[in-house]
Amino acid sequence: MTGNNNNIEAPEIGNNVYPDEVEFLTIGEREIYLVGTAHVSRESVNLVKQVIAAEKPDCVCVELDVKRYRALSGRKRWESLDLKEIIKKKQLSTLFATLILSSYQKKLGMQLGVVPGLELLEATREAEKHDIPVSLCDRDVRVTLRRAWHETSFFKKGYLLATLLLSLFDKTEITEEKLEELKKKDVLSELMSELGEAMPELKKVLIDERDIYLAEKIKSSAGKKLVAVVGAGHVEGIKKRIYEDNSATLPSISTFPPVSSFFKTLGWSIPLLIIGSLITIGIQKGSTVAGANLLYWILANAIPSAIGAMLAWAHPLTIASAFAAAPITSLTPVIGAGYVTAFVQVLVRPPVVREFETVAEDMSTFTGWWKNKLLRVFLAFLLPGFGSMIGTWIGGVEIISNLF
Repeated sequence: MTGNNNNIEAPEIGNNVYPDEVEFLTIGEREIYLVGTAHVSRESVNLVKQVIAAEKPDCVCVELDVKRYRALSGRKRWESLDLKEIIKKKQLSTLFATLILSSYQKKLGMQLGVVPGLELLEATREAEKHDIPVSLCDRDVRVTLRRAWHETSFFKKGYLLATLLLSLFDKTEITEEKLEELKKKDVLSELMSELGEAMPELKKVLIDERDIYLAEKIKSSAGKKLVAVVGAGHVEGIKKRIYEDNSATLPSISTFPPVSSFFKTLGWSIPLLIIGSLITIGIQKGSTVAGANLLYWILANAIPSAIGAMLAWAHPLTIASAFAAAPITSLTPVIGAGYVTAFVQVLVRPPVVREFETVAEDMSTFTGWWKNKLLRVFLAFLLPGFGSMIGTWIGGVEIISNLF
């Protein structure tokens, strides 16, 4: 094996010589070859195959969870993705965030000429080729995203969404210098590191917690000799955490965060305030005035939500469901108008497999959001929900002001 690209003599590990991206760790009698990769680097793909073939470890650990592994390996075909079930479980926003991050990686991968995450998939293939067990060591991506959202302050949530969405439309070409830099890094971790400077709470969830999780899962993998393939951004953290005992921490960072008591209270206080105000108006000023205020509430919610569905170029039935659902869903925190309209849109205009396969490319163009039926489901989720939120404030202010 040869040294790295800077002609610095590569360290010798055992009987083999590896570049600096490979770290050798020992825990008692166990040997761990920690391979730091970039998720869009052809060099990383070759290095991973090289180390596994040379070392023939007892187990290969990879920075993948079950869902990402199935998606990369093709063992979870798009046909098996049940959008209706995702909407019922209120996981549409998580899927949306996952697709945004995947699109960001895929866009960089196209410029670098390699499929994002290919080195992780090749690690599993090389392991299977040599009959070596594979250990999927990353935390469920849904848990990671939900915890990141939970840890982000209310005022910074908008900044986070804007940053992620703007990254989709960034057409900046990568310079040669940046390209070489990206080849040596975990691109996704690099994006999160940049966000982490402005939002330290994100770094805690996306990097620090996962360093602990990955280190513990690697240690719990069977065998005396392990090869662990992880993004370069996690190497230093894993090297630090792997000698610590964080097993007691694992359950707390592996679960969905509870809904904040503040948001629970706020979620119920608004509908109770509106209903209470309507009842009070009826007692003080009569049923006619109360009825007029109720009608105002219905129209204030229904019209903006329906306009949002129209802007999403949704099916007429979706537009009608936005008009009908918004006044009701605004009075309960259990479900939002967006989930109703997205569900109806999936029923009447289900996306086809091809649109799942091209969603990453379509997300990066403005017109692609309306051409791709999967992205139109997201628009049918976001825009009616936003319209309903506007209507809630307009209708609420009007009704409460009529109390006085």
